[in-house]
Amino acid sequence: MRFEHRMSDSDALMWHIEKDPLLRSTITVVWWLDAPPDRARLEDKIERATRLIPRLRQRVVSNPYSIAPPRWEVDPNFDRKFHVRWLEAPRDGGVRAVLDCAEPIAMQGFDRARPLWELYVIGGLSEDRAALVLKLHHSLSDGVGLVKMTAALVEHARDAEPPQGPLPALPGGRVLTQPERVVDAMGHEWRRNLGRLRRVAGTLPRALRSVVADPIGAASDLADATASIGRLLRPATTPLSPIMRERSLSVRFDTMTVPVARLKAAARRVRGKLNDAFVAGVAGGLRRYHEVHGAVVPALRMSMPINVRQGDTAAVAGNQFVPARFEVPIGITPPGERMAAIRDLVGRQRGEPALRLIDEMAGLLNRLPLAASTALFGAMLKGIDFVTSNVPGPRFEMYVAGARLEGVVGYGPLTGAAANVTLFSYLDRAHLGISTDPAAVPDPEAFVTCLAAGFDEVLGG
Repeated sequence: MRFEHRMSDSDALMWHIEKDPLLRSTITVVWWLDAPPDRARLEDKIERATRLIPRLRQRVVSNPYSIAPPRWEVDPNFDRKFHVRWLEAPRDGGVRAVLDCAEPIAMQGFDRARPLWELYVIGGLSEDRAALVLKLHHSLSDGVGLVKMTAALVEHARDAEPPQGPLPALPGGRVLTQPERVVDAMGHEWRRNLGRLRRVAGTLPRALRSVVADPIGAASDLADATASIGRLLRPATTPLSPIMRERSLSVRFDTMTVPVARLKAAARRVRGKLNDAFVAGVAGGLRRYHEVHGAVVPALRMSMPINVRQGDTAAVAGNQFVPARFEVPIGITPPGERMAAIRDLVGRQRGEPALRLIDEMAGLLNRLPLAASTALFGAMLKGIDFVTSNVPGPRFEMYVAGARLEGVVGYGPLTGAAANVTLFSYLDRAHLGISTDPAAVPDPEAFVTCLAAGFDEVLGG
């Protein structure tokens, strides 16, 4: 992967808005292992990974006066012992015990003077199993990039030989002085603005020809883009749900598993994709949860990342997604009709013209005073009822330092929403990471039961 030395405007906005702790962007991933990993072997893999993946040894350094997005700089005091911790599972060593252990880990803010990741190895589980809890800041990577970055930790066989030979060289780079950061930031902005002028200069003749050839069509395109930007930036501070309205800094983790083949088969019945069946299952579960509480709601507001990795950007580390925010019908009872409606709705969202301009809009927000950008972007996020995310994982069996990987469960950030349901597919199973805010969902067992029923509807047709 290619690692840029500076955050994108979108990543920088994600970083800055954490002035409001309700908008923290922490990703937590639980890897379930069939045995404890070999400690020396795993420590060696981690050390090598931190040398091969520069981001794991870099910290975020903001620029003076916000001239440019923050830099990624090598942490001169990097200490692997701070980032990798070995624990024993509490109580009975079951799934619930591990998730109870992972929740406060996810709730704690990062030490912003260090690289933005932590790895906890939890032993002592029932049947001599183990788990890894990986916590990282969303500005490091999206889910797809995370899969690529963590490939350095996994093996393809239980008895795979550990790497031989000397350790890779340490990542290059040095800590800049404050005057050097100012000069670097000014140079970055100069080059970026020059590139924008060139793109405008190259695009303007084509745009003028388009206006001359089809003035009505050109005006219509401009109106569509303007309306799309308005829809994307429109504040929506109040959730649509009448019952999931309270927010806190706490989180509850739950999980469930769905067969990938059955999800795909359900989606094919409406000429859709796995994601359509996934979102339809979540929507059905939310309808049932509201009915349990005596509430009838036709739609809820959902946020969903749309992956834009393609061509040259596919190899770039960091986030390569745009956030779509729209109302999803949950009141459609027949699962086929619900899947079809979601298929069409998501298709329209992927075509929103404003999504292509998300980094430019983030750049404008970053140039506002921090309090103003946090308030504006926070207003867009705090009216979201739930988040869904679909991360395709490997189809082949993986091992970690001699232990077989049985499942991977990802827990996406709430960032102001009441719930986040993240699907991570591994082998033939779709593992759902269910994150809920206890203030909004005080009865998580009922919530998970309703989600399971929603997926049963979809899978049963």
